[in-house]
Amino acid sequence: MSDLINRFLKEDEEDVTTEKYLTFIIDKQTYAVEISNVKEIISIQDITTMPDFPDFIKGIINVRGVIIPVIDMRYRFKKPEIEYNDRTSIVITIINELLVGLIVDSVDEVLDIEKADISPSPKMSSDTNAKYVSDIAKVDKKIILILDANRILNNDELSGIADIIE
Repeated sequence: MSDLINRFLKEDEEDVTTEKYLTFIIDKQTYAVEISNVKEIISIQDITTMPDFPDFIKGIINVRGVIIPVIDMRYRFKKPEIEYNDRTSIVITIINELLVGLIVDSVDEVLDIEKADISPSPKMSSDTNAKYVSDIAKVDKKIILILDANRILNNDELSGIADIIE
């Protein structure tokens, strides 16, 4: 019986020292979001464009009767445009209680990242990506930029999207 209890205690200890992240690739760089912010991952599909949306918001999709706005993360990060392919995915995330799809070049994996391997992102006001990146993780020899999902859209952008899809 005590072995069983010890095993659960060890699992709890491991949970405290690691966090789960979904990693994905944008322009050869690995990014991550906390798995708790991810609702699902779907393949790229037809996107209905909406007038007067900013360029980085590609439009809306219908996922099982739910209208979801989609953001091309390449546009958001001011990266060069590429044609979508069979690896292009939409990561449906929760941003400030709103479902939003993030178009990424490809989904990588779900990782348990040790908290000790995560450092705060340096603050550089001139870098567009810096305002979206909350932390940086080093896993093996790979650098992973951890996004703060709630920073991907500002309040005005969120309100504009919420008005259209509600």
